[in-house]
Amino acid sequence: MKFIYPAIFRKTDEGSYQGFFPDLECCYAKGDTLEEAVDDANEAARCWLTSELEEEEWMLPPVSDLKDLELNEGDVVRNIAVTIRFYEGWDE
Repeated sequence: MKFIYPAIFRKTDEGSYQGFFPDLECCYAKGDTLEEAVDDANEAARCWLTSELEEEEWMLPPVSDLKDLELNEGDVVRNIAVTIRFYEGWDE
């Protein structure tokens, strides 16, 4: 199953990037470059979603509409797609 959530990336004073997911609580990413931060965001989202789906009563948050995101000047938004393969009996 494919999940797609927006991530917001901001350049730090040191020139690296930090990212966060408005919809995934406490899910953050970072990298020396935007590309590295996006890669880190993919892994962070995969871990977040996998952990949530392992809960007995899991609930995935709705996806924010891009036009509703509160952005600062210079922010970069990327839709992060994560594919999770379910195995037989995963929800038992």
